[in-house]
Amino acid sequence: MPAQIPIMPSPADTTRSAQQILSQIQADSEFAAFRAASLEYSDEWQCFTGFPVISNWSLDEDAEPLFEEGLRAISLKTAIHELTGDEHAAEISIAVPVDEMIHAMLAQSQLIVRIAQRLGLSIIHQTDQECTKYTSTCYTAECYRAAWGTPPPRYWLFHDEVIKRREHLAGLYESIGMGRSGRQHSIKFEELAAA
Repeated sequence: MPAQIPIMPSPADTTRSAQQILSQIQADSEFAAFRAASLEYSDEWQCFTGFPVISNWSLDEDAEPLFEEGLRAISLKTAIHELTGDEHAAEISIAVPVDEMIHAMLAQSQLIVRIAQRLGLSIIHQTDQECTKYTSTCYTAECYRAAWGTPPPRYWLFHDEVIKRREHLAGLYESIGMGRSGRQHSIKFEELAAA
């Protein structure tokens, strides 16, 4: 039996709720610590196919704007869950770089869990349920535009463009011996150490 397509709340309802959730998160007593920890996580940001699809990607320049986009995406997802009670509905389309930032933010689990508990919110994100088929006409884009204006195209890349960029990156990685976009290689570090 095919999965039921969830009934989504109106973009206006999602927008109002997401704006309120974002303000509450930012006003929380541990928000500054959460922000700092999320940005400090940068030394471990080693994804080969998430952030690198951004043109002229720079961790130093892009981390803070991506954090803001991640917060907005989390607020939209949380709003939908709050309005529907449906975890699957909350897994809306998120652009790949923004989704990658959400992973970095959720790695600060004790902080985000405490913030969510104080605010009575459920932060929804499950890798096997997430959707990265973001387009200019999808529900996410409609809600984002209503809440905060035009999504920054540097980070909110359309799904088709991400696929093209990943294919290009895969070829570059392959040329230096990194197979499957960084998921495997044949480097024998023991031989390098012995040389």
